Amino acid sequence: MKQWTAARTFARQAAVAAIAVFAAWSVAAQPRAGGTLTWLVNPVPASIVPLTTTAGGNAEIGPKIVEGLLTYDYDLKPRPLLATAWSQSKDGLQYTFELRKGVKWHDGRDFTSADVAFSILTLKQVHPRGRGTFANVVDVKTPDAHTAVIVLSKPSPFLLTALAATESPIVPRHLYEGTDIASNKYNSAPVGTGPFVFKEWVQGSHIILERNPNYWDKPKPYLDRVVVRFVLDSAARAAALESGAADLANGTGGIPLSDVERFGKLPGVQIDARISPYLGSHQQIYFNLDTPALQKIEVRRAIAQAIDVNAFAKTVWYGYGTLSASPIGKGISRYHDASIQPYPFNPKEAEAALDAAGFKRPAAGGTRLKLRVLYNPFQERRAADFVRQSLGRIGIDAVVESYDFATYVTKAYTDRAFDITLESLTNLFDPTVGVQRVFWSKNFKVGLPFSNAAHYVNPEVDRLLEAAAVEVDEGKRRQLFVDFQNIVHRDIPSIELGANPAITVAAKKVRDYAPTGEHIRGSFADLYFAP
Repeated sequence: MKQWTAARTFARQAAVAAIAVFAAWSVAAQPRAGGTLTWLVNPVPASIVPLTTTAGGNAEIGPKIVEGLLTYDYDLKPRPLLATAWSQSKDGLQYTFELRKGVKWHDGRDFTSADVAFSILTLKQVHPRGRGTFANVVDVKTPDAHTAVIVLSKPSPFLLTALAATESPIVPRHLYEGTDIASNKYNSAPVGTGPFVFKEWVQGSHIILERNPNYWDKPKPYLDRVVVRFVLDSAARAAALESGAADLANGTGGIPLSDVERFGKLPGVQIDARISPYLGSHQQIYFNLDTPALQKIEVRRAIAQAIDVNAFAKTVWYGYGTLSASPIGKGISRYHDASIQPYPFNPKEAEAALDAAGFKRPAAGGTRLKLRVLYNPFQERRAADFVRQSLGRIGIDAVVESYDFATYVTKAYTDRAFDITLESLTNLFDPTVGVQRVFWSKNFKVGLPFSNAAHYVNPEVDRLLEAAAVEVDEGKRRQLFVDFQNIVHRDIPSIELGANPAITVAAKKVRDYAPTGEHIRGSFADLYFAP
């Protein structure tokens, strides 16, 4: 307990110190040009542009090349990017964006409102969250080359916060129109408007991005080059950061949590424990409700009672995470229902429930049933092993299957070859965007990554989510989300864990890598090396 308390104290101190240091840097330091950033990312993404997937690697690397209409501060207030001004009609059914003039795609073509219209309507069809985010979009009008008007059938109170590059990238219509969007080669060799130009991707090794000399926001970017390296071994990543061979790493691409306190004492390294308000870190365990045994709520409840989430936080997260039993985590405080608590850890009661459900242990002891356990590589293998050991104690043989990221996505969302999966589906900046996709029955689609993995269907939950998505009264919207959280907690399609640790490690010379609310998923346009 003392070790866990110390870890939590260190995390809080690191977050406060980082915010103070970064604030001081932003005032005192003058950016200088030049240099190559070596950035460690893990796991290896399936593509680069976050257009048809919301995977971490795509959502982190892509915004350096492609841009969104807006960016956001740490209070999630919108700031100009490809759009310089915006307004909303009184009835909430139109958003008008004035677009930045003189912006060029990396191939030299002009950026226009036609690209915005094409991108928004494409995101509505192919983006895992886009089907919900842009559900009410009926048209995107382009009265001239630098004006785009998003027309809605119903109000979308969250829409103005959904337009960052990591969430809603604007892509070149002339390279995507008339193609199979999912297999378009430019998903992995992007052409964007951003501060960095895609140079090469050597599979299994690295991606190289080079400075865009024609970037609209001169003199940015300050770096000459960004080298993204894929180092799968956490010990090797730690060694690279400690030796100075790498400059930046975050999340699953960073160091083991067991190393965080030690790294915080190194003279050439800074630890950033800030959590991106735009990302809204969150992890969970999903049941496949197409598995016959798991269709019984008694079995799901028994499994929930067999997993000690407090012990999970101490041993797997080293005390750095923030537990939350609700699908809307504490990070979205205005909608989070703090009264929802984890199912009490009670293995004996769990075993009795399994007996009553018809899954009795053999007379000599042994296995009640066998379940396949997957885990998104954005969660550690240790998390899956914790679940395996917990279920083993109540007679469930939980067989953990490990895959690279691309294979995991196929296994979980196309083949649906799992019974339980440990996921990392972030809450994001609004429940309609980050949470609805997971529990909305209309978002179940075989082959659609990071959607309704459980195949959860509850008409009342659908009604509540759909009502909250268009409710402009904040008080009423909150109550809709509170009712939703309570129903999901009772139905147990998932075991919610809460906000996983978000630790970024950077060389002390690295400045302004995360000046916006998107944090590491921003553009790196402001990043520079201090002398």
